[in-house]
Amino acid sequence: MTQAEDLFIERLEEETTALVAWCDRLLTNGEDPAHAMDHIAQRLGATVRHEGERTWVEFGLWSPDLDALGVAPGDVYLELLIDADDALDLAVSQQEVALRRVLIPMQRSGRFLWAAVSGVPVGSRAQLGALYWLRFRDRDGEWRTGADHLARSLPFGAFGPAEVYDVEAMHAQRGDLDWYAKIGAKDEDREAPRIAPPINLLEVHIGTASSGGTVASLTRRLRRIAQRVEAGRPLTPADEVWLGYEAVQLMPVHPTVVFEGGPAFFEAADEQGETLAESVNFVLRRPTTTNWGYDVVISGCGAINPALLESRRPDELVDLLEILHAFPKGGIKVVLDVVFGHADNQAIGLLTPEFFAGPNMYGQDLAYRHPVVRAILLEMYRRLVDFGFDGVRVDGAQDFKIWDPEAQVLRHDDAFLRAMSLSEQSVAGRRYRPWMIFEDGRPWPREDWELASTYRAVIEDQVHDPEVFQWGPLTFAHNTPFLYTFWISKWWRVLEIVHHGQNWITGCANHDTVRRGAQLSTKLNINTRLGDTYCAILDHAYDHPAANLLTHGMLSGVPMDFLNASMRASWGFMRNTDDRYGVKLMAEESSFLIWQVDDMSYNKVGRFPRLKAFGFEHVDDLRAFVKVLEAGVEATDYDLDAIADIMRVSTLRLEGPRVVDVPTLKRVARAFMDDLHDYCNVSHYVAELDPAQVHFNLSLRRFRRERPWLRGAFESQDHFDRRWPADGTVLFRGWRKGPDGEQVGFVANMEGAPVEVVPAKLLAGAGEGWSLALATPHTLCEDVNEPVVLRDSQGLLLTRR
Repeated sequence: MTQAEDLFIERLEEETTALVAWCDRLLTNGEDPAHAMDHIAQRLGATVRHEGERTWVEFGLWSPDLDALGVAPGDVYLELLIDADDALDLAVSQQEVALRRVLIPMQRSGRFLWAAVSGVPVGSRAQLGALYWLRFRDRDGEWRTGADHLARSLPFGAFGPAEVYDVEAMHAQRGDLDWYAKIGAKDEDREAPRIAPPINLLEVHIGTASSGGTVASLTRRLRRIAQRVEAGRPLTPADEVWLGYEAVQLMPVHPTVVFEGGPAFFEAADEQGETLAESVNFVLRRPTTTNWGYDVVISGCGAINPALLESRRPDELVDLLEILHAFPKGGIKVVLDVVFGHADNQAIGLLTPEFFAGPNMYGQDLAYRHPVVRAILLEMYRRLVDFGFDGVRVDGAQDFKIWDPEAQVLRHDDAFLRAMSLSEQSVAGRRYRPWMIFEDGRPWPREDWELASTYRAVIEDQVHDPEVFQWGPLTFAHNTPFLYTFWISKWWRVLEIVHHGQNWITGCANHDTVRRGAQLSTKLNINTRLGDTYCAILDHAYDHPAANLLTHGMLSGVPMDFLNASMRASWGFMRNTDDRYGVKLMAEESSFLIWQVDDMSYNKVGRFPRLKAFGFEHVDDLRAFVKVLEAGVEATDYDLDAIADIMRVSTLRLEGPRVVDVPTLKRVARAFMDDLHDYCNVSHYVAELDPAQVHFNLSLRRFRRERPWLRGAFESQDHFDRRWPADGTVLFRGWRKGPDGEQVGFVANMEGAPVEVVPAKLLAGAGEGWSLALATPHTLCEDVNEPVVLRDSQGLLLTRR
């Protein structure tokens, strides 16, 4: 028995031996390796066990590189780091704390390491649990650490130690258990039910969705709205933006990349010698990385990014789900965006080589064929969704690929995607399967992908499940509704949504489209009818009244909106962690300063404070600096020293920092990303909302929710077409008939010159007796039987029985 007597921590020999024997049986009994690894992966990580009054923790780690590193069997430990003096404060930005180190020898079974340990402090909402990782000494005598890739809590990010956390206790105390009692199966012999698709959903980036930029801050914001709705109190336009949705989709919450050039969030203050001291001083920093969510290192992807957690307690996410599930008038489902299709290059060294299949444009492909890697990825996914999510959006499903050695080609790993769909979730004993959405544009990145992609590959592969969805053709990043001829050029895709879009996510506004839109050249053929400035044009394009009318009022599928677009808030690529390529990223986002920033917004107090401190008093100063920087990046093939020389000469006539060298350029790039992140926070745009536009969008969402049959594909009695020839105006019209006999009619000027129409006459093919249901803001229509002028992005919804 190995123990630390003063902390009463000891390895339980009987339980440890039983763990090893169980693992040995799975590895040697001749079972299918994939099946065996699935079972083993479920017990990896730190699992808190309760039996009567006894509590202990099972630790299981996969470390396939120990032999290659020449690690002796007696030099492998579970290292526990314990705040014995209760000095560690997760609320402060930085502190130096002495942590008690306890080393527990681990027993091997193949390449797996096991230990059952009692007396370990267990984490909860109110208490920090023991921190842990693998500690081993290599052939050169150097002490190294190894991460728990299946960690439940990572208060210092993916590169710090994991925390022992009692997940089952967290779920037992949650306040939305009735929600799961309604949707889940308790009986083991009953098949876990699939969550039904919502009628509509709202995409949300937690870091910019509330003033605090954390899960807790967003929870407080939504709680206040819910209280106002419940009490019947007046609502602000900013409140109304959140209403009328049956689901909210959170952008990824995985731990992301960290500061490439340091400092680390968890590092020893003392040098590690040949022996390991029982007490070690650590410098601890609060994670302050900002990211749009997709730059992941895979390790720890079953836990929550601590930079999004105000308290750095996983319970924060449960609190958010509770508020949404209890939202007045039926509750709101919660969908989570997950990233398991690639790993950022920062993962090299954190993950062992077995995880990687080779480089790609985002970093590294993952080795889905490796049975242990495959099992760990699926188990990470299962644990993350087990926070209680009702749905999942799988990012970049076309990137899940495996090498076919016989044909010498890469093939899509549809079996892995099927395994994600079949994953069974459990919350407090209630089993269910979440609603599934896949972003899959295969054959992307083939040159003809925009033409060749059907956006149905996963739907057709999983045809056994009628509720599997994909992003539709108007939802992918390349859609740019602020360019002239967009709607006429996408007519064929609109017809595809009409005829078989019932399992597509629809709508043009999301994190990808708005970001890509703000990267385009202003020299393109821009639809200036959408606004008087670039900012107004972009805002109008992605909160397009006629497009909203089309998506929510007429087309098949499930409409999705994007919070930043609906708030008319700025949005762009954000990542403040780069050291090597940070300057290049700033140059690549130069058009953000044209499309998303104008003089008035830049000059406001509190906006862009870091950049102003460098001497960029006006946005034109910053634009000029970044324009030269962009040219320098291109001309030198990103040679930072040469770029600094160019900028040093150029700044003699430009505003900005007086001393320009490589470190200064890196600091400016960091300031750019930090200011951009703050600038995109929706709380800054509350006063600028147009109440008429906001209320129109809410009325439209309610219209859709009252007619759930609109999700289905058009039937024989339905009709959709456009004016032919266009004559300078892209005029769409259509009508649909519901099961109760009601008909819905649609007429809209999607883009182009003003056009005079008689709405009822355009819909006469469906019958007489039409009445106005909804008109886009500032559209004058008193009688649908009389002429109405529809300007660019204006339209009408009509109904008849």
